[in-house]
Amino acid sequence: MGLTDIKHRIARAEAEAGRAPGSVTLIAVSKVQPLARVEAVLRDGHRCFGENRVQEAQGKWPAFRETYDDIDLHLIGPLQSNKARAAFELFQSIHTLDRPKLAKSFARFAQEMGQCPDVFIQVNTGEEDQKAGVSPAEADGFVADCRALDLPVAGLMCIPPVNEEPSLHFALLAKIAARNGLSGLSMGMSGDFERAIALGATHVRVGSAIFGERVPEAT
Repeated sequence: MGLTDIKHRIARAEAEAGRAPGSVTLIAVSKVQPLARVEAVLRDGHRCFGENRVQEAQGKWPAFRETYDDIDLHLIGPLQSNKARAAFELFQSIHTLDRPKLAKSFARFAQEMGQCPDVFIQVNTGEEDQKAGVSPAEADGFVADCRALDLPVAGLMCIPPVNEEPSLHFALLAKIAARNGLSGLSMGMSGDFERAIALGATHVRVGSAIFGERVPEAT
């Protein structure tokens, strides 16, 4: 498919939903992709990327930043508490804030470092045991707690269950965000981002449709 096609599809989905052109940020999910593929997308002018693991991102992005300006890096995978400081130093946005202990660590690092990435609170809309995220019932209280810590809460994020209609989960996330006065909605991936845009997504996370199927580099 490629980057250009995905951008055209996003623009069409924005128009069909009555959204302003450019209101949706495309996060190119570069996790477990060969460096050559990532650099090809950088050469095409795209600068917003998503990574799942802090350690992988540490081995990839500092070198790219020496060559390419204005890289906007988003952490979209679960964050271990012992990696939080490194995440602060590397990412401009973190989409997976999901527990009080991590929120308190973020607040402490923000005070120490004088800056903080934008944070999205992950909501486990399907209430799946194997997935991270606060439950929908806990979301309002957790948003309030994070704001009380002076964290820059930009919005909410979800990953719908694979066997359910994603639009139901996107609509639920949008409802929770609206009643908390949050404008950011990180939702929608390669197979469903147009439905997410129709329901208000501001950030869509697309990997395989841009880069091709993930192929870890040989070591």
